[in-house]
Amino acid sequence: MPKIYFLCTGNSCRSQMAEGFAKKLLNDSWHVESAGIEKHGLNPLAVKVMSEKKIDISRNQSKLIDRAYLNQCDLVVTLCGDARDRCPVTPSTVEKRHWPLRDPAQAHGSNLEVLDAFRQVRDQIEKRVAALAKQLNA
Repeated sequence: MPKIYFLCTGNSCRSQMAEGFAKKLLNDSWHVESAGIEKHGLNPLAVKVMSEKKIDISRNQSKLIDRAYLNQCDLVVTLCGDARDRCPVTPSTVEKRHWPLRDPAQAHGSNLEVLDAFRQVRDQIEKRVAALAKQLNA
């Protein structure tokens, strides 16, 4: 079974959302995981905005990169420059893609403005994962 890994800095928002969408859109055809360079804990706003899409990530946990899994992956997708720049070296057999997305956890403003930032990033991730699923399932 092919493997995909979504990576960001803290595995709290972007990579967790990407994992949630990929598990839904790729079904059982791919083994999907996410991780971070650091562990920041699962962001409750990521859980909230994903639940709006009927995807439950509330049981997910923030994880550090597992080098063994990373080296067995068919595809690694980084969702921020930090993860791209600090990701451990992988074998040449691992395809790498980079999706530069802003960190919604860094958003400022009212509660509604911050929540909107999470929704915007979530929707960008959904579009990218949907396009990836279409390409991989073609």
